[in-house]
Amino acid sequence: MSTKKTQKSLLDQFEFLSQKNGFLGVEEKYLKTPDQSKVVVVPFGLEKSVSYGGGTKNGPKAIISASQQVELFDEEFWCEPFRKYGVITMKEPKIDRTSVVKSLKQLEKITEKILDAEKFPLILGGEHSITAGSIRPFVKKYPDLAILHFDAHADLRDGFDGEHYSHAAALRRVMDNPISTLISCGIRNISASEIPYLEANRHRIHMHFGKDRRKWNAKEIVAPLKGRPVFLTFDLDGFDSSLMQATGTPEPGGVMWEDALDIIREASKISDIVGADVVELAPVKALHSCDFLSAKLCYKILSYAFLNRKK
Repeated sequence: MSTKKTQKSLLDQFEFLSQKNGFLGVEEKYLKTPDQSKVVVVPFGLEKSVSYGGGTKNGPKAIISASQQVELFDEEFWCEPFRKYGVITMKEPKIDRTSVVKSLKQLEKITEKILDAEKFPLILGGEHSITAGSIRPFVKKYPDLAILHFDAHADLRDGFDGEHYSHAAALRRVMDNPISTLISCGIRNISASEIPYLEANRHRIHMHFGKDRRKWNAKEIVAPLKGRPVFLTFDLDGFDSSLMQATGTPEPGGVMWEDALDIIREASKISDIVGADVVELAPVKALHSCDFLSAKLCYKILSYAFLNRKK
């Protein structure tokens, strides 16, 4: 089956927003055709297991809306990066909210079809539990997959409040898969119950705490990713609360904008970022800065993934 035919079948299986209403909101004449576009943005506003502030179900819509105000020219790359890869945006599917397990299975199927079409999924949450669903097709496609993770929380609990697939267990469920490398950045909340698992998996988990941020060396942090396919999962509470208040649990002592970009940039130079999610935005009315920060982060992730990718 040709690539072109596969891509058309993908477009037949899902509904997509117009380019004007989609991520970046670019005029049609400036875009690649949908079958040529390399990125599929998936809005998936699951909100089922949040434990403090709510509203993350509205995150995808807020990110897409804010992205339409992001300047397309990037002074780092000295071009409009989207022209290099092209973006199409799915309409948000009708999420099965009867259980987290059913929601994750739904996202797993969507992600699998996107990967089968040789496209890059950028998934917008929604709570962090969604990563446990979207990661499964990546593990099947890339046996040596590594994870780059930004978060205020370790997310290594074996469930929370009776939910095995809780957002507080997101990375524990991810690491249930045969993944040999997880790099977590910005952690400043870890429970006593997570410590035994962390200690038993030090050979797989590289944790960089927010308290050490000023001593970080981005090249050293990402070194274990060299030559690997990488899935990037970015919980927005990983940012310091001075930057990101619109999330369920804003935390001080976190990652700053340049910290995040330095690490993602260096990762993209030595590895192949093959997919990503950006989760846990809980929009606050009139607090546009957080929506805009999230949207610009998404654009930077895509640009690093494609423009720094080794040919």
